[in-house]
Formats: sequence, structure tokens, C-alpha cells
Amino acid sequence: MFRQSKKRAAQRRSDFATADQSTTYIQAGISFNDEQERYELLYPTKLSFYHLPPIGEITLDQFETWAIDRLKVLLELESLAQRNKNIKEMEQVIKPILASCIPLSESLESRKKDYYSHFILRLCFCRSKDLREKFLHAETILFKLRFQMLTQADQTKFVQSLNLPLLQFISDEEKQEIATELYETVSPQLQFQLNLSEEQQRRQFFNHERFIKLPFEAVIDLLGTRQVFLKQGWAYLPQFQQLNHIANEYASRLSDDLLKTYQHIPKLNEDDRLLPILTHLSTGYVVTEHHYSFSDSSLHPSSETTADTITAASLHNPEVRSAFPLCAKNLMDGLSKNNHLKFNGRQQLSFFLKGLGMSVDEALKFWTDAFTRSTSMSLEKFNKEYRYNFRHNYGLEGNRINYRPWDCRTVLSKPRPARGEYHGCPYRDWNPEKLSATLAAMNLTQSQVSSILDSAKRNEFTLACTKAYEFSALSEAPGTANPSEPLITDQTHITHPNLYFDRARRRRT
Repeated sequence: MFRQSKKRAAQRRSDFATADQSTTYIQAGISFNDEQERYELLYPTKLSFYHLPPIGEITLDQFETWAIDRLKVLLELESLAQRNKNIKEMEQVIKPILASCIPLSESLESRKKDYYSHFILRLCFCRSKDLREKFLHAETILFKLRFQMLTQADQTKFVQSLNLPLLQFISDEEKQEIATELYETVSPQLQFQLNLSEEQQRRQFFNHERFIKLPFEAVIDLLGTRQVFLKQGWAYLPQFQQLNHIANEYASRLSDDLLKTYQHIPKLNEDDRLLPILTHLSTGYVVTEHHYSFSDSSLHPSSETTADTITAASLHNPEVRSAFPLCAKNLMDGLSKNNHLKFNGRQQLSFFLKGLGMSVDEALKFWTDAFTRSTSMSLEKFNKEYRYNFRHNYGLEGNRINYRPWDCRTVLSKPRPARGEYHGCPYRDWNPEKLSATLAAMNLTQSQVSSILDSAKRNEFTLACTKAYEFSALSEAPGTANPSEPLITDQTHITHPNLYFDRARRRRT
């Protein structure tokens, strides 16, 4: 197997060597300065249309890690779009994620990561029409957001680097000649698209806005709604609208490139290293970035406690319980009803409580009380049959592994609950009638409940949970002007039960 892999790698290097030498590629075995120069030619600005593929060598670890980081950004953008967030709200949420995963920087390492990760995900999402459309939609949103995050000088530099036909800014003199007509045309868009309601604001914005002159057939979609000024066959596009034209061009080229990539996919079938990674990524793999609150202190608690410490007694506090996600509430209800949970339910709830910062001593106190509250189980039986299990979850028995709480992906990977079981995700496992009644009891409106049920029906369970959190947060803030838009500062996609709890607790403090 090793010789075959080595032979295939040698063949690929031979194929690369015979490639068209007039094309600028990233190649292996060159100096840092040469590589820097090549990237300046390939990627002259902070943004790119990714028109040329990188050819070189990166490690499998880089291959997977870079792709996962970019996928995390795209999945978050998709979630925000499905929750009808506008561009400003998306930018607020995505900025810290971009800075962490694929920073917008001119450094060589940042450019390499951005360039390679884009092409790696092309391989993942080119295999079907649905995957291509999903990738195209998310990448186009990412392109728009990154463009708007650029300074005006960087935007101008990028537009000029594209060499799109006649996509150039007009001079100030030409703008002044037709200023009246331009303002009359653009003023409605300034009011309704940019929310500039006052005349003075619109005038001030117009005076600083630059315009692009291009053939009218390039912006046919804007002519019917009279969003551009026409003169002698030329359309004058304001800079704040140029993004639509450039993004359409980007999406068109990317769509064609994805089809071409799909045609070359069979050549990868011989590579037994990459296919498993690509298959795994295309299923929507996402790494949860929730910082767990448990640590070694949960194993060996000190005598000091704080108001936020989760204890066995505090779990009965309605304020604490109200911050639980629906899956944790369901487990607690099942435990209260039966004084017992089956294995998967015990594991899911035990790890969730551990993630809240509950110490092993408090956990044992909680589970002992819950299981022995009725006469069906004695303390001796609990210690004999269950105590080891909970200590094992804290890494105090067996292989002494300090297990992490289950994220949503892990919860959804478990078998669906049978009769008498309470583990799993209610958005997946409950019938619409039960889920609808439970959501209505959370003071959600019928339209909000319908929105959550629609997401659950489309198997978008974490999105349904995220919507439930945002709508319930809104219901706790009466008097808001628009109940369809949750007024919360943290709008990231919830992919972990403990993240739901942390956000709910922070909102109430």
C-alpha cells in the first residue's frame, strides 16, 4: 500500500511538472521569498476570485484543519441566513469567527489558508447539485461580507485587480456633470436599503459616494426597478451597489468551476488518504467552539463557592432550570417522574451537569437523591450499581479519562429514545404536536412556533434550537418593536447544550 501511494504521489508531481508553464501556480520546493512573490501574483489583494488552483504540498493535518475552519464559517453564515439576519447582523456575528478561523490578512500564512481551504471545500461540495448550491450560496455571502469589511482603498484595489470589462470609477468631474440625475436615481435606495431617512444624511452620503460606469447590459437586473442612471448606453452604478454586480460575477464563475471540479473528481478515487476526509467534511462536520466550564476544580472542589456555582440543591431553583435547553429539561423531567434514567439518558445529563461546573461530590449527591427518593432503590443498591458510572464520567475510575460534555452532534449520533427513555434531541425525536405544545408553553407566538417546526421538519435541529433560544429571549423582553427579530447581542449558532445554558445565564445576569 505504501509503495502504491508513493507511486501515485510521484505521478501527481510528474503531472504538475508538465502543466502549462505560463500559468502562475503555487509550487513545492521553493524558497519563502519565491513563494511570497507567487502569492502576490496569484492573490494581489485581500480578496480573491480563486481563479487559479494552488499546486503544492501541504500536510494532511493542514488539509483537514484548514477545511474545517472554513466550514465552520460557512455553516454559521448559512444558519444566520436561514434565520433571516440582515448583512449588518451577520457581520457582527461573523467578525470574531472570521478572525479566529480565516482572518482577512495579507500575511502569507493567512493567504495560503484562505486559498487552500476554498479549493478543498470545492472538492467536498461539488459532488451533487444540492451540495454545490449550498456551497455557492454560503461562499457568496462570505464574499459580500468580506468585501464590506475592507476599507474603501482596499475595495478599489480589489475591483481594479479583477480586470472586469469597464468596471472603473468615474472621475469627480463626470460625477458633477450628472450629479442631479444621479442623486434622484440613488436617493430611494439610500432610504430603503441603507436606512438613511433624513435628506441631510442622504446628501452627505451621496457627496462621498463613488460611481462606476459600465455598459447597461451588465446590470439588466437593476434596470427594471430603475436603480441605476442610464445615459447614452452607459449605466452609472453607485459603489454601495457595485457589490451586487461583482458578487454575481463571482457566483457565476464559481458555479462553472464547481462543475469542472466535479468532472475531475474520479481522478481522486485512487487516493485513499483524501477521500475519507472529503466525505466526512461534506456531511457538514463542524467543530464546536464552546469553552467548557468544567476543569480540574470540578474533580476536587474547594470549600469556597460563588453565586454561580451549580450544586445539587441549585438544580431545583426555577431560575437555573429555566436556562436549560429543551433536551436537558426533558431529561430532568424524566428523572423526576421515574426516579431513574436509562444509560444514554444518565450519560447525556451527567455530562451536561459536569459541563455546568458541577463537582463530582455534588453530582453524586444529586444522583443519589434522585435515584433513592422513592422506595424502589436503596442507598446500598445505588452505590453498588451506579456510583462507579458517575465517578467514571468524571475520570475517577477506569481509564481515568476526563470526558467532555456531549455536543449536539454527539447527542444526535445516539440511537433515538425508545419507550421510557428521555435522551436525544426533542427537535428530532418529538412529534410535531408535542413539540408545538411545549414551545407554546414557553410563551412563543404561533408564527415563532411554526418557524421552529419548519426547521425541525427540514432536519435542521440545531437551527431549531437556536431559534427557540432567540425567540424565548425576546419573550422575556416585553415591549420590543419587532417580535420577529430577537434583540440579543450573541447570535451565533447553538451547537452545544452547555452553550445554550451559558448564553441564557449571561442574558439574565
